[in-house]
Amino acid sequence: MAILALQGIRGGVGTTTVAAALAWALQMLDEKVLLIDGSPDNLLRLSFNIDFAHRGGWGRAMLDGEDWRSAAWRYTHHLDVLPFGQMSDDERVALSTHSTALNAFRQSLDALKASGGWQWIILDLPHGNAPLTRLLGEAADHTLVVVRPDANCHVRLHQQPLPPNGHILLNYLRVGSQLQDDIFQLWLQSQRHLLPILIHRDESMAECLAAKQPLGEYRPDALAAEEMMTLANWSLLHFSGRAG
Repeated sequence: MAILALQGIRGGVGTTTVAAALAWALQMLDEKVLLIDGSPDNLLRLSFNIDFAHRGGWGRAMLDGEDWRSAAWRYTHHLDVLPFGQMSDDERVALSTHSTALNAFRQSLDALKASGGWQWIILDLPHGNAPLTRLLGEAADHTLVVVRPDANCHVRLHQQPLPPNGHILLNYLRVGSQLQDDIFQLWLQSQRHLLPILIHRDESMAECLAAKQPLGEYRPDALAAEEMMTLANWSLLHFSGRAG
């Protein structure tokens, strides 16, 4: 079993949509997946038709002194989703400083990994280096750092270190953009942690969130959905820790 984190090098690179799409692709390969929202923005739930007004989640439960396990949703036989939970700004601060609760959740991740109940735990993490983000990121066996081929991400790749066992996943490559192609070619030569799989700009990536479905469920024939299946198969070979 593996814990795989996805984290954008900055906001707005599509990390949450990619995390939902990868989880869907893995479960289509008969892999059992637990997808956890590690962001206080609590947006991951919207890709799985969880009602906007629903406030529950693991963070909300821990803040309220309840069992976080009860906050999980069974989406398919192979895919479970654990939202973060809705909370005010003051409550976010309170949770981030609640070291006992957060350490307990981190220990729970280790226990879940040891239990073998899922082949994958996927963490959708916000960008940045907040204490909660660091705590969850430390549990990951590998981290996919999501980037777009633009000048902003290019600069950040040169001034922000990758996390341990970090890999660069290129999202939103637009065919016909000379600037993006130039940056991509430069990364091929200079970024040794760049994954051999990339995701092209695809309108279905934006549409699937509006439809409240992960990409592969909404448009399995889309180019980006096929690329997510390629990423899922590649992850099985390189990240699962299973021989053969």
